Amino acid sequence: MLRSSSRSLLAPALSTAVAMALCAAPAWAAETTAPQAYVHKHADPAGSYRVDPDHSGVQFTIGHAGVGRFTGVFKRVTGSYTFDPANPAKDKADIVIPAHSLDTFLSQRNTDLLAAPFFDAAAHPDIRFVGTRYVPQNQTHGKLYGNLTLRGVTHPATFEVTLEGAGDVAYLPKPWGGYLSGFVATTTINRMDYGMTAFPAGLSHAVKVRVEIEGVRTPS
Repeated sequence: MLRSSSRSLLAPALSTAVAMALCAAPAWAAETTAPQAYVHKHADPAGSYRVDPDHSGVQFTIGHAGVGRFTGVFKRVTGSYTFDPANPAKDKADIVIPAHSLDTFLSQRNTDLLAAPFFDAAAHPDIRFVGTRYVPQNQTHGKLYGNLTLRGVTHPATFEVTLEGAGDVAYLPKPWGGYLSGFVATTTINRMDYGMTAFPAGLSHAVKVRVEIEGVRTPS
């Protein structure tokens, strides 16, 4: 045990060490008076953008066994788009989804779905949507018409599109920062139309699709 005299000698040293540790704490650890509110940016979204694959993705939901449903994702999306609220005729979209970026959170199911009865990713590595026409309903919503190619089969598809926000995001480093815009697009497709006919009684024919896109505006 330490004698009282020893403890009295150690006390100033411990106090100094604690004070130095507190001073060395990182800036982000300091308490703020109040957290900032999250707000959507509503700057002008017009421009041409490249898709940011690190902040974009696709979800699909399919009925299972007539009793439930499950959702899978594609973790990589690339492409480009142009959005011009003043002239929708100029709007374009070319979105590519690598089939091998599929993830249903079960290894065996991923393997099965990437095989020929389903996505047949070896023969058809990319899923692609090319927009042909955008019809605005208001400032933030519209319908995007185009052609969806899946398993080498192309059919028309219509997406309900919502503009999430747009504006300059200077605090993000490259390649993510800059003038950004973000959209959410949803549709429902019939997998049978694309030759994905396996397990017709065990999996729903209708598949709900949700695409979340964030893009970085490119120089004009």
